[in-house]
Amino acid sequence: MMNIPESAENYLETIYVLSRDGAPVRAIDVANALGFSKPSVSIALKNLRESKHVTVDSGHILLTASGRAVAESVHERHVVISGWLIAMGVEPNIAHADACKIEHVLSEQSFAAIKQYLEEHRSCKH
Repeated sequence: MMNIPESAENYLETIYVLSRDGAPVRAIDVANALGFSKPSVSIALKNLRESKHVTVDSGHILLTASGRAVAESVHERHVVISGWLIAMGVEPNIAHADACKIEHVLSEQSFAAIKQYLEEHRSCKH
């Protein structure tokens, strides 16, 4: 993963998830999704624009190539880790909360090993 703050990763992932249905993403949408104030989101978006992870056009937030790469990586980690925890019997709400924490600190090597393990064991069940 790139060396960007966890909070920036969370914003990028949120923008990514909100944009997947094709609807324009606005700052208020991000604020509502994360439970943050609009001024806090505005500051974060300014930082993300300066780091070239997003652009804002007519109030709509768009991920740049680098922003999308970070967002997709964080989101993949979240989906895989939360799914793994749920498969092991962890309640979904707890699994998602834990995945939100783990996804930012897990090394590439450990994540790749978890993915490989899950893929190998998923194919064994068929």
